[in-house]
Amino acid sequence: MPDSLKLPYTRYLDPDGHLLGTLPAWADDFELLGRLYRQMVLTRLFDQKAVAMQRTGRIGTYAPTLGQEAMGVAIGSLMQPEDVLVPYYRDTAVQLMRGVKMEEILLYWGGDERGSAYADPVVAQDFPLCVPIATQALHACGVATAMKIRGEHRVTVTTCGDGATSKGDFLEALNVAGAWQLPVVFVVNNNQWAISVPRRIQCGAPTLAQKAIGAGFHGEQVDGNDVLAVYERMQLALERARQGKGPVLLECLSYRLGDHTTADDATRYRSAEEVKQAWQEEPIKRLQAYLAAQGVWDERREQALIAECQALVQQAVEAFEAAGNQAPETVFDYVYAQWPAVLAEQRELFLERAARSQGGNQDGQ
Repeated sequence: MPDSLKLPYTRYLDPDGHLLGTLPAWADDFELLGRLYRQMVLTRLFDQKAVAMQRTGRIGTYAPTLGQEAMGVAIGSLMQPEDVLVPYYRDTAVQLMRGVKMEEILLYWGGDERGSAYADPVVAQDFPLCVPIATQALHACGVATAMKIRGEHRVTVTTCGDGATSKGDFLEALNVAGAWQLPVVFVVNNNQWAISVPRRIQCGAPTLAQKAIGAGFHGEQVDGNDVLAVYERMQLALERARQGKGPVLLECLSYRLGDHTTADDATRYRSAEEVKQAWQEEPIKRLQAYLAAQGVWDERREQALIAECQALVQQAVEAFEAAGNQAPETVFDYVYAQWPAVLAEQRELFLERAARSQGGNQDGQ
């Protein structure tokens, strides 16, 4: 790559949790680091439970976040309540940090509309998870445009995977964000695999962050498995956008340790040796090792934390299972802002059949 296109890359901790240089001043706050670590562990335990629930038919297809915890926790911990998150489907960690309940996430992946009706008012303006690839990037620019027109000191944060950066929606979003200097931060989770397509053949550019250059704004890379690095660079990106200095693209280098979704089998397209090597870089053990080396973490604290998080996950599962079935009409109610008259008959027929089916089930009981 020409020298003029060499982008910054930030990493503070190596895979064994050893320091590689001087940390930012805020990193001396071990209470903060402890909170970040706790949330990463909680996210992983919830993720494991969600996968198990899908395998036993209790929720639908689910997108695991295994190995992605550092990025989501750092992003969610730094966003202000007035900011807006426009996420993609692998953003469990960010949602939890923003205040979305675990049972709401389970409802979403269970196909229940109530999973997107967040109870916490802080996240009321956040968008639901977006499964179509890259469409959320343009939605984020629309939100950021409204913020700029109103003169608000707010930021829109939108996320995507590495595969999404090859979509027209993503590139169009970069273009408008740069042209209008919008208060939006793009976070690319470069986990090396766009479903079954490896990063090396999915895009010919040396980095994904440099796509921001063509749009006229700042892009950089960060070690996505180093929560300290992601926190530092995300903090600066948010400040830049909030101060009216334009958008930022942050490419977080990580690795998807699990399947793309529970409908995928990653063993068909990548080797066990590759995954084994990637486990050596994973974010939770890295931060744990650093905290232990500083004398602020040990096995007793670890086991207590695991027990606490497992209890919280179980409470969420019980709340999800106690929610009951959603009303049949919800499959129609949230498709259109104004219901088209031409579909009214279909809706009525559907509700009649649902009522008959429900009546039959009750008779059978």
